[in-house]
Amino acid sequence: MTIQWQSLSHPPSLPGLYWRAATRRQITGNALPKEGLRCWVSVEPGRLAAYRKVCGYPEGGVLPATYPHVLAFGVQMHVLTADAFPFPLLGLVHLANRIRLLRPLGSVGRVQVSVQVHNLQPHPKGATFEVLTTLDDALGPLWEAESQMLCKGVKLAGDPPEPVPHRALAMADAGRWWAPSEIGRQYARVSGDYNPIHLSAISARCFGFPTAIAHGLWIKARALAALSSHLPTANVEIAVQFKKPVRLPSEVMLSASAPGNHGDVQLVGAGGLEHLRGTWRPLA
Repeated sequence: MTIQWQSLSHPPSLPGLYWRAATRRQITGNALPKEGLRCWVSVEPGRLAAYRKVCGYPEGGVLPATYPHVLAFGVQMHVLTADAFPFPLLGLVHLANRIRLLRPLGSVGRVQVSVQVHNLQPHPKGATFEVLTTLDDALGPLWEAESQMLCKGVKLAGDPPEPVPHRALAMADAGRWWAPSEIGRQYARVSGDYNPIHLSAISARCFGFPTAIAHGLWIKARALAALSSHLPTANVEIAVQFKKPVRLPSEVMLSASAPGNHGDVQLVGAGGLEHLRGTWRPLA
């Protein structure tokens, strides 16, 4: 599919986009738009420091591998609330996330964010699609990510794709931490993601959750921060699947294979409930 790119002169204003998301609750079609959006954004040192603190990343001259999601969030919201996008943003389920670090994220100040949606596929509960986000600096491609999203209730022809089997490596304990009830609000302040299911038990109940649940990207960021000595800083793909949500508050336990250029990771909660499973691999 050929993408028609549009450019923004400045990052979008989030309050207006949240209003659009709140007032669009119907599925309006079953085809994805062919337009993508681009915008230059800058790293804000204060916001970056707050993100490191919330996600457990140490100080340093290299951006956390997950931080470009924060830089791109406004552009992603703009794409997912546009008139041409057929699904309501509220109610989308984040199933998986794949990050590719093409070059080390050192000395990053200003980057061009590009966002498009693609790969619409049938799913037993509706349909999935991917939000493809890329970052470029003056030297070219720097980072890219795909977030697989589920929209329930969409009817598509065909059968869902078969899952690809994966044999995990041996894993050992790599840490545990407490996810407090306020972590959803803390992460919202540093990321801009104020989805009601993450903010409080009261707002989460409006969407069918008995308690607030942790942001999937906070879970991934917190896990990668704990594994910073395990993973390469570039030429690596880090893919995770989000399993059962982390209900707040709760304790979670991280397991990972040995440090190296490839490995596996898992996050579980009480009773062995699996929250996240993933891999890191060299780029092909």
